[in-house]
Amino acid sequence: MSVLGKAFAVIAAAMLVVSCASSGPRVAVPDNLVSQASVTGLTQIRFWGDQTPPHIGEIVKEKYLQMKSARPKMVRKGARPTLNFLAISGGGSDGAFGVGLLAGWSKSGTRPEFEIVTGISTGALTAPFAFLGKRYDPVLKELYTAYTTKDFLIKRPVKGLVGGNALSNNKPFQRLIAKYVDAALMAEIAREHNRGRRLLIGTTNLDAQRPVIWDAGKISASGHPQALELLRKIFLASASIPGAFPPVYINVNADGKTYQEMHVDGGTTTQVFLMPSQLMVSDIDKKIGVRPKRRLYIIRNGRLSPETKPVRDRTLSIASRSISTLIKNQGIGDLFQLHAFARRNKIRFKLAFIPKDMTNTSTEVFDKVYMQKLYDLGYQLGRAGYKWKTSPPGF
Repeated sequence: MSVLGKAFAVIAAAMLVVSCASSGPRVAVPDNLVSQASVTGLTQIRFWGDQTPPHIGEIVKEKYLQMKSARPKMVRKGARPTLNFLAISGGGSDGAFGVGLLAGWSKSGTRPEFEIVTGISTGALTAPFAFLGKRYDPVLKELYTAYTTKDFLIKRPVKGLVGGNALSNNKPFQRLIAKYVDAALMAEIAREHNRGRRLLIGTTNLDAQRPVIWDAGKISASGHPQALELLRKIFLASASIPGAFPPVYINVNADGKTYQEMHVDGGTTTQVFLMPSQLMVSDIDKKIGVRPKRRLYIIRNGRLSPETKPVRDRTLSIASRSISTLIKNQGIGDLFQLHAFARRNKIRFKLAFIPKDMTNTSTEVFDKVYMQKLYDLGYQLGRAGYKWKTSPPGF
């Protein structure tokens, strides 16, 4: 039984026997104002992940002007530059595989600069460092091999089951994020954003039951006094498994009043993403007068093949296995959706995932021994020249 599955199973079982107490004086955004809620002083820093942004024209224009200023050769008339995108999935401690793969890829000398990097859940923790390039590989290795469960959470199952909002306290996780996501890192993200590159992080607005994509680069470059605090909240929320970790509350304004949105793990709505599936990049090309070649690299921090093992005839075991099966198949479905998006937009599709013969031997949420093995495997595969898959399994 996976640790993640156990957490969800406990929550599912608890729902059958415990009624939820009030979580406090949070004022949620009213239904009729959800779509107009915004963070004070910041505009166009986020959009729904299930629809094309209404301000897409302004987004394209801003990116084009930044690229034209910082990298004029990429947008000159008649040029066909190659744009590389990287999408990093959720997967908890399995994120060590993707981190190792990136480091090995750097060592091989073939890792490109990515025009857009997206991250969700554990991928959100990897994304800013992958965005900034290979010199941050040692930082990622430390983040995914030097810490154990106690460095991320403090267990409090009883409180979580009798009226609290989670089975753990996330204070250690908050401290880790504050350690790595500081003003210097934010300044570097802002610099790359101003070159026309984009760092996008996904969360789930639990009140609205919808994915939210945050433009972390624009937030970083905004000069807003609360930009760093907001960035840290977004990274925390994206990796906060609902029930296992407390939700993250983000203050927003709507109709002149202040409300608190509840955000949780982006993997609740999608395991990996690039852009809303309705988007047609040919429309963007027409606007800027350039027809780039595009490649989408996806790191799926998980296994895609069935993993057969006997399930104990007990409630928690059955619930755990069922939920982990649901998550796996949701992730595969997301890959098919991305593949369809890539084909429709003539983007080359390249997929990496944990090999089926790499057994999950973890005994806790963040098992250092298991994560080191995953990191080493990813590193070896990346350094040897990973053979990226060109379609999802079974396509």
